[in-house]
Amino acid sequence: MEEGDTMNLRSIIWQELKSRPSAVIFNSLTILLGVAALVAIRHVTVHSEKEVSKQLSNLGANILVLPKDATLQNYYAADQNGGSLPEEHVAEIYLAGLSGVEQVSPRLNVATQVDEHAITVTGILPQSEVEALASWQATTMFMNTTDTGCCQRTNVVSAQQLASPQALIEHRAIQELDKNAIVVGADIAAKLGCKAADRVELFGEKFTVLGILPTTGTVDDGRVFAHLHEVQRLSESGATCNAIEIVGCCEDAAGSLVPQLQELLPNAKIVTISQVVQTQVGVNQLMAKTSWIVLAVMMVVGGAGLAGAISSNVQERRREIGTLMALGATPRYIQQLFLGKALLLGLAAGAIGCLLGVSAALIVGPAWAGVSVTPLVGTSLLAVLLATFVALVAAWWPARRAAQLDPCICFREV
Repeated sequence: MEEGDTMNLRSIIWQELKSRPSAVIFNSLTILLGVAALVAIRHVTVHSEKEVSKQLSNLGANILVLPKDATLQNYYAADQNGGSLPEEHVAEIYLAGLSGVEQVSPRLNVATQVDEHAITVTGILPQSEVEALASWQATTMFMNTTDTGCCQRTNVVSAQQLASPQALIEHRAIQELDKNAIVVGADIAAKLGCKAADRVELFGEKFTVLGILPTTGTVDDGRVFAHLHEVQRLSESGATCNAIEIVGCCEDAAGSLVPQLQELLPNAKIVTISQVVQTQVGVNQLMAKTSWIVLAVMMVVGGAGLAGAISSNVQERRREIGTLMALGATPRYIQQLFLGKALLLGLAAGAIGCLLGVSAALIVGPAWAGVSVTPLVGTSLLAVLLATFVALVAAWWPARRAAQLDPCICFREV
């Protein structure tokens, strides 16, 4: 085909699209919505998976030891109704010399009131006092010549990193905490109007505020952290705790530690963080599959609708097609005329749908899934190409029918 024919073909296609804007919008609307749904859901799910992975890798504890009848809801809601564990379990874990145990943090949650504000006081054992138990573990490991196989350490922090109160948020532990000191969550600090070095009364005794934690958006914002033994004494709970958080020093430690811990502590429930996030991962996978199902349905419907619209257009414009063929247009030229129109419709529907999907993800992601979303170039390009492909496939048969028309029959019918 000559360059002039190509320019003429483009002109005819453009004039056709301009002359029937409502038909153009209606014919490509379903494909546009399918692309928008796919792009929006894929953006949210991909960034949600990255956020879950990031939180999992940054989370201090990767194994939880809970009372037998406790649930994860009890743990995260700081509910005492889940039961209690003897504090001696901490020593048992260290003395067992289990491979992969890097950090153990017992916690005791007790509800109380301060100035008519209901709060949860969480007793924690500073790592400086746990180090004595760690030295027992070192002695046990020295006597046990078995190779631990611990080759890759993760989430291992130094005493310097645990020095500030903020370490309770970042690493779920603190190196030093005096028995008359507390660390206050952001929400409680705002309610009580307290700041570092202030004195706060708990259980009828005065405590010095060591620091105020930054806002985290979790239940820790409504907690006050104090020395475990002081919380045990003031609450008269005895040498108990509600949970024990364990950091494994190997990436695959959880796999071997869980059965060993379960054997060591048969009256406790051992839960891995991977189980905690499993539900979120399942939701992400479901959303991802749903996005492809929605796209497939809408593409089929949109493709069928577009094919029907182009077939109807071919039927309505038989005289014009016959005129073009009488003036020398080849069947290939006629076919390219309709395929070119479908190409522009697919590109436009894909591009606009992609923009709508990304915009929706940018708005819905933080509000719905709690994740920040950035555009995914690969997903966007794939969606545009898929929309264009569907449009071309939908237009191929009507375009071929148009190319096979006999101009004499077209004029005779008119």
